[in-house]
Amino acid sequence: MKIGIVCYPTYGGSGVVATELGKGLAKKGHQVHFITYRAPVRLRSAFQENIFFHEVGNADYPLFEYPPYDTALASKLVDVVSYENLDILHVHYAIPHATVAYMAKKILLSKGRYVPVVTTLHGTDITLVGNNKEFAPVVEFGINKSDGVTAVSQNLKNQTNEYFDIKDDIKVIYNFIDFERFKPTDKNHFKKALAPDGEPILAHVSNFRKVKRVDDVVKIFHKIYKEKPCKLLLIGDGPERRNVEETCRKIGLCHEVRFLGKQDAVEEILNISDLFILPSENESFGLAALEAMACKVPVISTNVGGLPEINIHGETGFLSNVGDVEDMGNNALKILKDAETLERFKENALAQAKRFDIDVILPQYEAYYEHILETAVHKQKVEEA
Repeated sequence: MKIGIVCYPTYGGSGVVATELGKGLAKKGHQVHFITYRAPVRLRSAFQENIFFHEVGNADYPLFEYPPYDTALASKLVDVVSYENLDILHVHYAIPHATVAYMAKKILLSKGRYVPVVTTLHGTDITLVGNNKEFAPVVEFGINKSDGVTAVSQNLKNQTNEYFDIKDDIKVIYNFIDFERFKPTDKNHFKKALAPDGEPILAHVSNFRKVKRVDDVVKIFHKIYKEKPCKLLLIGDGPERRNVEETCRKIGLCHEVRFLGKQDAVEEILNISDLFILPSENESFGLAALEAMACKVPVISTNVGGLPEINIHGETGFLSNVGDVEDMGNNALKILKDAETLERFKENALAQAKRFDIDVILPQYEAYYEHILETAVHKQKVEEA
């Protein structure tokens, strides 16, 4: 197949999943065309066969206070579909990609070309942005005009159906892990440099937005530290970093906390970690937690969104209510109490992560594409009518 993938090229989960999906499809022989305003983060490291990148230009006209990216993207989609002869478009994140893809589809239809569109919902496009009354009608329209819609968790599917009047069934296809990259690796030499006395290392990865509650990570760390000396690694950056730094200073543990900023080789840091902390207010799936588990790291998380579908309470880690720092700290200490308990949780975390191996999930996307392509002829007749 010739597949066009539209995504945000940033460090966010939707862009990461879209990029890794495209790379996986390319390895299987499909021709994958990424269409966005900048090369996705995880696409920049090396050349890969069957992958193409089409940059969306955004001309700056004096008339516009904000350049119309939607229009530029729609035009680029028409161009790429026409000249690369794409079979299907897969857009990630509802806003604005689903509605832009519909516009491109209508333009192509006027030229006698029908291209089906699959939209994948990732979370905040529904729970935060899409649920805003200013955007809701457009989001609902874009979803309903897609030829197929997938969600990254059952919880996200349920929320989408709750917030919007969705006409067709949403297919749940979970996010995935590429075990060629995220896997247990011996990094003891690196670990000893950070924790010379064998202290447990806690880790957190996020974009430091309010919804991630990174302040809570530091508070949980403080509770653990009072009973068991440990280290904390904070990976990522964002608007809440200053507040988190202030919290760290007030507690007086900055000497035990390292702010590592944005990192491309996250898997290397996860492989020296003993526990992953994710106290988010909302997570449609929890890809960061799954990446940690694939590196054999148990997870302390909240019980929101799709997290209970990944993190099995009492087996791969523990779940707590949002903001319950006391419970999360106690649960962390249960895992860290002795080497045998920690190893059991580590093994369980790895076993659970293997259920989300890209080799398990990728065929589900391929089968869904085939299904959408099979029904495209009928949909073309409906659209033309």
